[in-house]
Amino acid sequence: MIGVTKLLCGKVTPSDALRYGRRSERSPSHLLQFTEDKKPIVVWNSTKACNLRCIHCYYTARAQPDPDELTTAEARTMIDDLAAFGVPVLLFSGGEPLLRQDLFGLGAYAVERGLRTVISTNGTLISREAAARISEAGFSYVGISLDGIGKTNDRFRGAPGAFDAALDGIRACTEAGVRTGLRLTLNRHNYEDLDAIFDLLEAESIRRACFYHLVYAGRGAVLQDDDLSLEESRAAVDLIFDRTEDFAARGVDIEILTVDNHADGPYLLRRVQQQQPGRAGEVLQLLRWNGGNSSGVGIGAVDHRGGVHADQFWQHYSFGNLRERPFGEIWTDTSDPLMAGLKNRRVLLKGRCAACQYLDICNGNFRVRAQAVHNDVWAPDPACYLSDQEIGLA
Repeated sequence: MIGVTKLLCGKVTPSDALRYGRRSERSPSHLLQFTEDKKPIVVWNSTKACNLRCIHCYYTARAQPDPDELTTAEARTMIDDLAAFGVPVLLFSGGEPLLRQDLFGLGAYAVERGLRTVISTNGTLISREAAARISEAGFSYVGISLDGIGKTNDRFRGAPGAFDAALDGIRACTEAGVRTGLRLTLNRHNYEDLDAIFDLLEAESIRRACFYHLVYAGRGAVLQDDDLSLEESRAAVDLIFDRTEDFAARGVDIEILTVDNHADGPYLLRRVQQQQPGRAGEVLQLLRWNGGNSSGVGIGAVDHRGGVHADQFWQHYSFGNLRERPFGEIWTDTSDPLMAGLKNRRVLLKGRCAACQYLDICNGNFRVRAQAVHNDVWAPDPACYLSDQEIGLA
């Protein structure tokens, strides 16, 4: 995750992170990416069930829940495990997490155990009543997916009216005083809506937006040919940077982030070096602390059956199950070669990733995307849009 507003517009400095000792248990949520201990943020794909049929769903969600999903009691045990290990944030995802009848109770229990709680949802089920319950349960943030404007979003969601319903969900959360943001996964069918999305953010006073690069997992694997070209990715990121700077220049308080392509970090650094050279040193320091891709280190995932994964896109590979071992024991067990490799990947990376001058701020980008394309976990990430010259190979 690249905090574009933080880095490009100087909203965070190294001293902000140092004030909290760069420790997960002390740092506020907006500084977690710069912590030194990198206790993992955990995504819990709490159910297989979803009311929509998104064509890029990495979890391959379906209409009905899996009968083997973690029970309420098992989920509470998982929360106890995560709290004991020092996990700072538990993100309730799916499927559609609002289809779990125990969502609000589990959220409140996680808050009692000291976890910050977040919901990732399609937003279409968030009525005013649901928004009030989200607030009462103590969820600190709700991320609502919109993958384009109007019919563009509805085509991706597989449901007419999904855009309007999600926008109503955003409004309901905002009215209930719940911090709420927009999530969009970039691809060839929606990136031309980017300008309109930024206009929507301002018009609706949506205070945060995360722009995700496509990861080839689940149903998203068949969309690989619909991913942006390298040139289109670069143009999309340029637009995101331009509009972020415009917000800051006009005093519009909206935080922008990009997710799932850590080439965005070096690309942002190069822009700062060219346009704000006096800030380049502090931006470089923050990017080094951010550390680039953190799968298996600073982010992990638990599936609906209790399987532990390097992140939410690694559903095809599990390190163990919470029904058999505590999370902390699984997470620190480097007898698994993939877990060991992700925690010390630089000696394993190949090709241009291994030789890149920005390896310390990118960390080899997304390994699951390399595996999907090259059938090799340690091959170069095919979504890196930086040229050989830019990464120091020419």
